[in-house]
Amino acid sequence: MNWLLVIAGAVVGAPLRYLTDRAVQAGHDSVFPWGTFVVNVTGSLVLGLLTGAVSAGAAGPHLQLLIGTGLCGALTTYSTFSYETLRLTEAGAGLYAAANVVASLVAGLAAAFAGVALAGALTT
Repeated sequence: MNWLLVIAGAVVGAPLRYLTDRAVQAGHDSVFPWGTFVVNVTGSLVLGLLTGAVSAGAAGPHLQLLIGTGLCGALTTYSTFSYETLRLTEAGAGLYAAANVVASLVAGLAAAFAGVALAGALTT
């Protein structure tokens, strides 16, 4: 029955990803894929927070399946990040493509570390 938890999380994560991407991108007049960037960094923060909570014993495996695998799995998107970076490169926007790669990697890792640290601070 664990798969039901994954599906339930994905049912929320997929439309949340789409709606967030559209809302964020509509607010920016730029070729930079801000919507994908925001959902990926947000997902990294949530997953870091959840991982820290699970490590501290404040959350269990069912929540990890629901939020981590289901919601974050559907919310974040490596394939769209890759495609948008490729599209930027093909359009001659190499600087934006490089910025997307570097900013996504740095911000995503920072968000994950921040989530783990926040969970640690909240559970002690």
